[in-house]
Amino acid sequence: MKITKLLGVAATAALATGALVTGTPAAASSDTLLNTEMVPALQRDLGLTAGQALARIQSETAAGALEQSLASALAGSFGGASYNEATGKLRVGVTDAAKLGQVAASGAEAELVRFSAAQLDSTVDKLNAGERAADGAITGWGVDTKTNRVTLNVLPGKSGVVDSYLEKTGVDKTAVAVVETTSAPTLKYDVRGGDAYYINNSSRCSIGFSVSGGFLTAGHCGPGTVTGSNRVAMGSFSRVSFPSNDYASVRVNSNWTPRGVINNGTRVSGSNVAATGASVCKSGSTTGWTCGTVGAKNQTVRYAEGTVYGMTATNVRSQAGDSGGSFIAGNQAQGMLSGGNSSVTYFFPVRPALSATGTSLVLG
Repeated sequence: MKITKLLGVAATAALATGALVTGTPAAASSDTLLNTEMVPALQRDLGLTAGQALARIQSETAAGALEQSLASALAGSFGGASYNEATGKLRVGVTDAAKLGQVAASGAEAELVRFSAAQLDSTVDKLNAGERAADGAITGWGVDTKTNRVTLNVLPGKSGVVDSYLEKTGVDKTAVAVVETTSAPTLKYDVRGGDAYYINNSSRCSIGFSVSGGFLTAGHCGPGTVTGSNRVAMGSFSRVSFPSNDYASVRVNSNWTPRGVINNGTRVSGSNVAATGASVCKSGSTTGWTCGTVGAKNQTVRYAEGTVYGMTATNVRSQAGDSGGSFIAGNQAQGMLSGGNSSVTYFFPVRPALSATGTSLVLG
């Protein structure tokens, strides 16, 4: 059953205009694409009605597809995109004023910006190349498509260390916005719950997504042998990448069967990338099922244990012990929880992890 069948005529009409509905959706049947817990979680964490939550998921799915199309069509003039929750539309930046009409004609909101997505990614690449020279007070950096800048995060009162680092890397300072963060990011260790597994019969982490032959999780959880939450032998890490990346694959034995669901029953149907600003939910064994929105992408995060590149920021609530947990938008896998602080949680995107490990998602 498609989501539109759950919304009714009024909700479907609202989607066409980018508005969010406020009515009550029709009752979901057992073959719905959404887990029954997802809509209540979105209502609780994003302040939506049930109808608004369902309508938002569908409009965000359409926005994600439109972003990929426009990024290709606009090529070098593409300045990034984000989901505008107020209008239910995709906001797209372009560096060429002549392309504004093309964006508007697609149904997206057009905005003239200074930097292209390629220029911002290049700035991140330069900062990454000089990462060893960064002061310890700098906790990370990454592209923020909403502001059309690369945001560089620094501990409170430590902004003075930024200029020397930017000079060393040779980046265009006008492309960088300095933001004081609440605290340094930390990894999420020692999890427990429905998706908990044990490493070397000691530390615990969370399963991310089932893949061919096993599952994906956070790289900082490995290496070692793995037992399940029931203490039955499960398998071992077959690939671990941390730092630089934060993904790992675990190959399970014949006692375990990978299923295309996360721990609350939500089915996984693919890995289409959600737009910045879109809603996303996380399943972790410490804080359970929590939701928020996708933040800036291509984020560099400097943990004390090592730096990780290419992550996505969210405002989803998490605590120590959620490591490796699943981030999912609608029924599309987004990534595995890495770490964060009191105001931001980062996940490592699932697509590069799948490519690097040579695995494929088990679909529900």
